[in-house]
Amino acid sequence: MSLFIQIQPVEVIKAASLALTPIQMPEMYIIGAQPLCSQLSGLSQGQRKLCQLYQDHMKYIGEGAKTGIKECQYQFRQRRWNCSTVDNESVFGRVMQIGSRETAFTYAISAAGVVHAISRACREGELSTCGCSRAARPRDLPRDWLWGGCGDNVHYGYRFSREFVDAREREKNYPRGSPEQTRILMNLQNNEAGRQAVYNLANVACKCHGVSGSCSLKTCWLQLADFRQIGEFLKEKYDSAAAMRSGRKGKLELVDKRFNPPTAGDLIYIDPSPDYCHRNETTGSLGTQGRLCNKTSEGMDGCELMCCGRGYDQFKTYKHERCFCKFHWCCYVMCKRCTSLVDQFVCK
Repeated sequence: MSLFIQIQPVEVIKAASLALTPIQMPEMYIIGAQPLCSQLSGLSQGQRKLCQLYQDHMKYIGEGAKTGIKECQYQFRQRRWNCSTVDNESVFGRVMQIGSRETAFTYAISAAGVVHAISRACREGELSTCGCSRAARPRDLPRDWLWGGCGDNVHYGYRFSREFVDAREREKNYPRGSPEQTRILMNLQNNEAGRQAVYNLANVACKCHGVSGSCSLKTCWLQLADFRQIGEFLKEKYDSAAAMRSGRKGKLELVDKRFNPPTAGDLIYIDPSPDYCHRNETTGSLGTQGRLCNKTSEGMDGCELMCCGRGYDQFKTYKHERCFCKFHWCCYVMCKRCTSLVDQFVCK
């Protein structure tokens, strides 16, 4: 994996593995203000050196990993594979051993989470080696708008993530064209796709200044996109991921050459995905038995597809939600709490 961190002596966090249900990710184990690199098992030699040089970064690498895990769970909540694991050894377990679309997404969202967390930490003054963004003024920004508010340092976040996350893959030395080298190339491509998603979706944010809110002056800065937007963008990349195989001179090539070659921002995979319908210890599939499904949906969350044709059981449960909400001047909303008995369906 690109990023694997185990914190001793109590709990475990593996940041390249990005989804867990129902495991809860622990906080980083910290003594004083800095993590102990010697107690982070699973780091490659290069990652350990970076940890020693940038100890204050490690907390945010962990936070970025947790952000990616939550986003993975959200994006795949209605799919047969819902970012779950078969054991506590790693978040994904054996799923990560297969070079599938799902693995491609996890590497991308992991790298994206690190970029996002480090970039924001720079802006907030939490890291000693970076600060506010120094991005150049956009050419299309109106002349009378000021450029220079404290923006998210996505340039630094991108560079640091590339050095740290990719270190594990770049240190490996397998023969060209071997299955192991092919998988390394896949991992590096998907890491880059995740980083580029954060970098390219960052946008200009502005704040108005002036008497009585006249907005006679604006100050603008570079701001990260909301991570939900990044997750949705990478989910689209997942749906259109390209199937690759080892080609000449150890490079990857398209399985179906009728399609355009993937760009640096696209996801790729080298192995077909299991159907995830049934529990399979070899592939790491948990199956869909016991999963909730939508009886009326014709999509992947529908009972027919989610349950893989096995059928489903129906039961009743109480649903609690806010209702009869009213806005009161000024300025709050009051709601009542309504309870209703609803039907739910679970896969056999």
